[in-house]
Amino acid sequence: MAKRERVVRMSVEQPLWRALTAYRVLTMAYAVLLFVFTRDKFERPWVAVAFLAVMSVWTLATLPKVAGAASCTKRFLVADLTVALTGILLTPVADVHAQTFDGPTLPSIWTAGSVLAYAIKGGWRWAAFASSLVAVANIVERGDPSRDTLHNVLLVWVASIAIGYVVEVARASERTLARALEIEAATRERERLARDIHDSVLQVLAMVQRRGTALGGEAAELGRMAGEQEVALRTLVAGGLTRTSHVSEDESLGAVVREVDEPDDDGPADLRTLLARHAGARVTFSEPGAPVLLAPAPAKELAAAVGAALDNVRRHAGDAARAWILVEDWPDEVIVTVRDDGPGIPEGRLAQAEGEGRLGVAQSIRGRLRDLGGTAELISVPGQGTEVELKVPKARAVRGKAGK
Repeated sequence: MAKRERVVRMSVEQPLWRALTAYRVLTMAYAVLLFVFTRDKFERPWVAVAFLAVMSVWTLATLPKVAGAASCTKRFLVADLTVALTGILLTPVADVHAQTFDGPTLPSIWTAGSVLAYAIKGGWRWAAFASSLVAVANIVERGDPSRDTLHNVLLVWVASIAIGYVVEVARASERTLARALEIEAATRERERLARDIHDSVLQVLAMVQRRGTALGGEAAELGRMAGEQEVALRTLVAGGLTRTSHVSEDESLGAVVREVDEPDDDGPADLRTLLARHAGARVTFSEPGAPVLLAPAPAKELAAAVGAALDNVRRHAGDAARAWILVEDWPDEVIVTVRDDGPGIPEGRLAQAEGEGRLGVAQSIRGRLRDLGGTAELISVPGQGTEVELKVPKARAVRGKAGK
């Protein structure tokens, strides 16, 4: 049974939160060391010591709060900004000359950490709000702000808004990427389901239609109904709206309608065993002398693609056509070639069939090989038959297909 493809993504914000955590610790240490080296200038050093002690305890105790967007609550942001604003306004209380000289405030550049938390959490609008409060507090603290004060305030305001805007753009990009990955996964699943339907129900309906028409009478009416259902089902297949189990049908090439045996999911599968069932009076199978071991899922998909190629031979080349299967096991890839001696494919016929919802080549063959990381090359010369060459990278095929 196929497993859903899971994509693990790390939020683009997470590196920003980690950087903010480190920033808060480093700027806390900087503010403390700045006071230690300039403590002689403070008229009331005990005010600075009390605030720096509270700021340090607060910073270390709230590190988990800035570990991610979920833990960084609005209540924490308000409290954190309050600590920063309190430190700015206490600066002239601890140092009377702080309003005369453009020296650093008590929290110094630690204040920017509070503003950055707003920017990362809520984007540029939150950043503008927090940086505006910090700007007002700095202007009030200075009394008569100098050009340097205004410059620093403006720098924090612009930088925080810019970072908030970048965060919003990153979030929008992440949502777009997530949606694109979901669409891609859904598209691949629809293609896989379409292949399964094509290889099973549609083939049976086509066989019933042909035989009913050949037998005539009531069987002809049954064949007509089967043909109508085939057309309706092909329309649904194009949208990936149905699902069924995989079966293979190749009556005129010596096979009968039957379910394909599932390879053992616990160990590698021998591709020769899966392809040998196609051998018959009109199909020649050539294989290497040693086992061609692949992971179960890629082996099954490659065998199903070969079955789809043989079905095309049966349907389009006629009952008298012969087919050959050649398996080549190279060090870096596995190559399976399916060749027939039929009339070949007219130019433009594949594009027309795909437009009509007949996905034998587009999905059952090329789609499968694309999912395996391989290629399917079709060469057809009118009057000289058709050759389908299926190539699968050995490393990818041995590991198994992603999502299985």
